[in-house]
Amino acid sequence: MLQFSGLSGECNISHFITTRHGGVSLGNYASMNPGEYSGDDPESVRMNRQLLSDAIGISSERIFAPFQIHEAEIACIDTRFLSLTLARQKEELNGKDALVTAVPGICIAVSTADCVPVLVYAPDKKVVAAIHAGWRGTVKQIVAKTVEYMIARYGCDPSLMLAGIAPSICKESFEVGDEVAEAFRATGVDMNCIMERNARTGKAHIDLWEANRMQLLQSGLQPEQIEVSGICTYQHPDDFFSARRLGIKSGRILSGIMIKD
Repeated sequence: MLQFSGLSGECNISHFITTRHGGVSLGNYASMNPGEYSGDDPESVRMNRQLLSDAIGISSERIFAPFQIHEAEIACIDTRFLSLTLARQKEELNGKDALVTAVPGICIAVSTADCVPVLVYAPDKKVVAAIHAGWRGTVKQIVAKTVEYMIARYGCDPSLMLAGIAPSICKESFEVGDEVAEAFRATGVDMNCIMERNARTGKAHIDLWEANRMQLLQSGLQPEQIEVSGICTYQHPDDFFSARRLGIKSGRILSGIMIKD
C-alpha cells in the first residue's frame, strides 16, 4: 500500500492507497481488488477486504465505500448513519461520490481505476474526506463541494487542510473528445492550465490532477499542503488497475482515510 508523506506526518489519522498486489482475485481483477461493485467474484472481494482490514487494523465492517455514479453528492458517516441498519446504510451510500466523517475508527474510502481519488484532512476539527473525481465529477466540482461541506458542517479552516491526489490517469494518457473538453471549458476553468492538444493527432488531453488541485486551491487550501502522487494508473498496469486499459470489468484501487481512535 502507498501513503502520502504529508498525511503520514499527522498522528491523528491513518490512510492508504491499495495497489494490485497482495490479494486473491484473478484475471483483470488480479490480485488485490477490494472493489465491491467491479463485477469480481464476491468471495474474492470479501477475502481481499479482509486482508485490507487486517493490514489497517480495523474490522472490514468499519470500512465504508460508496456506490459511485460520477455525480457530486456527498454522504456523511456520522452517529446517525452508523445507527442505521446495514440495508439502510447501503441505500444512503448509493449514488455518492464523496464521504466525510469525524467519527474515530471509521475508514472512509473511494474506489477508482483511472479516476482521481482525493483524500482530505482538516486537523483543526479532526474531519476527513474521501473523494472520487472522474472527469464528470471534476466538471461538477465534487472536490470543491466536499471542502465546502466540511467548512459548512464542521467549521473546518481550509487553510489548515491537507490533501492528497492519489494514483490516477495522467494528462498524457487521458485523451478525450471535444465534447469533454467543452464541458470543462463551460465551467470557466483556465483551459491553458488543464488541457493540451496532441501535436500529431490533434486530440485534447485533460490534466485531471491539475484540475482538482486548482479546485483545492480555490477552496482555500495552501499549495504546500496539497500532495500529488504523480503516478499514472494507465502507464503502470503492473501495479494499478486501469479501466481505460483493462475495460470496466476489472479491479479497483481503494483510497481510504480514518481518524484514529
